[in-house]
Amino acid sequence: MRILLTNDDGIHASGLRVLEGIARQFSDDIWVCAPSEEQSGAGHSLSLTRPVRLRRHGDQRFSVTGTPTDSVMLALNQVLESPPDLILSGVNRGANLGDDVTYSGTVSAAIEGTLAGVRSIALSQVYAREGMGDTVPFAAAEAWGAKVIEPLIAAPFAERTLVNINFPPLPAEEVKGIRVVRQGFHDYARTSVVEGTDPRGYPYYWFGLHGIERTPTHDTDLEAIADGYVSVTPLMLDLTHDASMRDLAGRYAS
Repeated sequence: MRILLTNDDGIHASGLRVLEGIARQFSDDIWVCAPSEEQSGAGHSLSLTRPVRLRRHGDQRFSVTGTPTDSVMLALNQVLESPPDLILSGVNRGANLGDDVTYSGTVSAAIEGTLAGVRSIALSQVYAREGMGDTVPFAAAEAWGAKVIEPLIAAPFAERTLVNINFPPLPAEEVKGIRVVRQGFHDYARTSVVEGTDPRGYPYYWFGLHGIERTPTHDTDLEAIADGYVSVTPLMLDLTHDASMRDLAGRYAS
């Protein structure tokens, strides 16, 4: 099985090394193509106004001076002679839960793989507090990664769907198990804006994330993580709200 690894934290990220360890439990045909620098929050963006460079870091290991979407696109069109059987994106440093998946470069890399017809899975390690930098513990992902991926390898994926996995911020032995759950939704107020002044006296603004209140419902990824479980959420690319189609069509009818 040929597996392509990517992420949004960059080619040198600790989570990518964790992901490679997980992937090698299934195959020795591992390819890496990831952004050269961190691209967190890049979403499903594609570089259109500047050139993107592809750099080799060793056998079957490449970086791209662009976004996670750029990385997957170049991997599939320039790096690999034949398509991979599986794309794994992550392991992200931080959660990709609820409606925040729309910001996520990790999930978006899996979306790009899905658009190309490749089975794709996004993986993220939730951690307990901000400001940990490269000291984020990946113990839960390391211990549970293969366990959660293995059933997905044999499972049929519906067309234009991907799977989003999050590991709880717990020591591996305290993880309670795996839950297949819906995507949740946060309360709207989620981002703080920090204002500062640069050395030349000009103002700047830095977006920061703080503790986000979740909108409590049953059986969502947010509750699964809060309860100490690995969350597994199938996502689909079709954003059409079918229930509104008939009503809107009637409003435009002559």
